[in-house]
Amino acid sequence: MSRRVVITGVGVISPIGNNVNEFISNIKAGKNGIDEITLMDTSSIKTKLAAEVKDFDPKALGIEGYKKKDRFTQFAIAAAKEAIKNSGYTITDENKFRTGVVVGSGIGGLPTIQEEYNKLLNRGPRRISSHFIPKVIVNMASGNVSIELGTRGVCVSDVTACATGTDAIGHAFRLVKDGYQDAIFAGGCEATICDLGIIGFEAMNATSFSTDKNRASIPFDKERNGFVMGEGAAILLLEDLESAQKRGANIICEIVGFGQTSDAYHITAPNPDGEGAMYAMKAAIDEANIDTSDVDYINAHGTSTPLNDEAETTAIKKLFGDYAKQLQISSTKSMTGHMLGATGAIEATVCAYALKDEFIPATINYKVADENCDLDYVTDGTRNQKINFALSNSLGFGGHNSCLLFKKY
Repeated sequence: MSRRVVITGVGVISPIGNNVNEFISNIKAGKNGIDEITLMDTSSIKTKLAAEVKDFDPKALGIEGYKKKDRFTQFAIAAAKEAIKNSGYTITDENKFRTGVVVGSGIGGLPTIQEEYNKLLNRGPRRISSHFIPKVIVNMASGNVSIELGTRGVCVSDVTACATGTDAIGHAFRLVKDGYQDAIFAGGCEATICDLGIIGFEAMNATSFSTDKNRASIPFDKERNGFVMGEGAAILLLEDLESAQKRGANIICEIVGFGQTSDAYHITAPNPDGEGAMYAMKAAIDEANIDTSDVDYINAHGTSTPLNDEAETTAIKKLFGDYAKQLQISSTKSMTGHMLGATGAIEATVCAYALKDEFIPATINYKVADENCDLDYVTDGTRNQKINFALSNSLGFGGHNSCLLFKKY
């Protein structure tokens, strides 16, 4: 069995909007979600900026027992509730075992781990919360989404660092395409702006130490010097096309390809030859049975780190050849920061609406050209134009390379 798979609902919690309409509006406007860190004290460290979720109130959003759930899980539940609401999808006794959840997180409940360990050190073992373990493990995002929505089908969590969100959607795509499920809520979530998260990445010299929010996350710019951590969640409802048509769903776009490879090179650095990323893109394109010249836009992984952006550029050139110069490429991490396990899902959302609303988002705050990153990174602002195919790349620590291909419906 091979079925067509479409996206019929999306929910978003992000540094530039806590619902999908606000998020997409701010993406089109080129809004910068990066600012000074407020979730922790940065006085003794170099990293000063992050892309925090603002004005998030789990109680107001009706998240039951939110105090017993880590922030990453709260984000996932809020996004899933929006996704089912704007999809018009109803879970019934007839479809509940055919409706699943595939939601991952790169790290899970790091703030809770930090909080509970501090309790252990300062107040003793009897002060550790009985909710500690259920708050921190990664699969609690998918488990709680399933409980909230009432799904009884597949319920799993991908964990592939920065490729998590893309892999979750890709695996959900295959489950629906091959007939194992009829609909799946898929995506990623992350909330690691805390001492352990920020300082851990700083110790690797991975984060930007810039104090200028407009020159911190600057993908493909020659002066890029590290990523800016973001947080949030995006959940997409993937559905069998025939089912979506029967219920008169508002179809956002179609998913037509998914590719995964491994660099087998280094635990944190991408292989500079770009072959892993290249073959992930090629696999997604081959699955859709289209030509490389049919691709109009790539939402790049584009982390604003010296090694990643050059390796990804190399991968694009290797796969697309001379056509690479005609491709339009951007990194929306320039607006959202790097949302780690959520980033692939948030960027899939960008691609879906770029196809639906006919626009190409910009790479904001780009100023200094890099001779090794010499493609069209859409640095002149949002472009309003029709596109038919969009790729979304995610490249994670551990050498995980993943790519999704979306088609205009």
